[in-house]
Amino acid sequence: MSKMSTIPKFILNNGIEIPSLGFGTFRIQNSETIELAIKSAISSGYRLIDSAIGYRNEAMIGKTINGLIQDSSLGLKREDFFITSKLPPSHQGYDNCRREFLSSLARFNMDYLDLFLIHWPGTQKLQLSDPRNVENRKGSWKALEELYKEGKIRAIGVSNYTQKHLLELLSYCTVTPTVLQFELHPLLYQKDLIDLCKQNNIQVQAYSSLGGGELVNGKMKIPIIDQIAQNHKVIPSQILLRWGYQHEAIVIPKSIRPEKIKENINIFQFELTEEEMESLNSLSNLYPKRFCWDPTDVI
Repeated sequence: MSKMSTIPKFILNNGIEIPSLGFGTFRIQNSETIELAIKSAISSGYRLIDSAIGYRNEAMIGKTINGLIQDSSLGLKREDFFITSKLPPSHQGYDNCRREFLSSLARFNMDYLDLFLIHWPGTQKLQLSDPRNVENRKGSWKALEELYKEGKIRAIGVSNYTQKHLLELLSYCTVTPTVLQFELHPLLYQKDLIDLCKQNNIQVQAYSSLGGGELVNGKMKIPIIDQIAQNHKVIPSQILLRWGYQHEAIVIPKSIRPEKIKENINIFQFELTEEEMESLNSLSNLYPKRFCWDPTDVI
């Protein structure tokens, strides 16, 4: 069984170590598929598993991880893993958040989670302009701070927050968020948000690094990405993941194919030049595109 040392780690603002590359599980819901994918990821060296309540796969992930831990021949312990989940926008607010987190923990069948995020700044079924969005996410954060202080979560953070949402959170939080997870790839290079995170020692975690697959499956063929891949004798997905990593972001690619899972982890064997990084950064001006939900207009 591979060791996590093959993946460099970042240190969060509370001193916790987190792998710089993890395994994403969005839209993997079939129990057999997720078991095989998780086992393939772990055997390849992944230790960070990113899930969410809304993904509806926490119980299956927990069963697989716990099974690996119980297999004494593998020598794995709970502390070898970094397990993330997220609060859905349908359950914003103090009471809802606390209840949903505890339900999440029970589904994983674990004593604690390593990271729990507020998935979205808004509340489902409310208008984007409804001021209750502000109060609800504030209540959710209060619940997470309490759960963190109780030792049920090792680190807390947010997802899909814009600069506005993050500054608002920083104005009242008593525990600084450790992680901000948001869509980040060369077509959506959110430099101002990255800079704000760095100023406040908040770790950036990128999702949709491959543009939902469109940047590597031919739907959006961008020649410079292919050219840089040829320069390094690697594939485009590795270039995109390496770009995120060189912006000091955690990347969490998803795949159910063992060969792709292994390819995605091999981004630490080469380095993009400053010129290549700038070429990729400039794509957000040439081909600006957001592949996922847009939180900009949430009050």
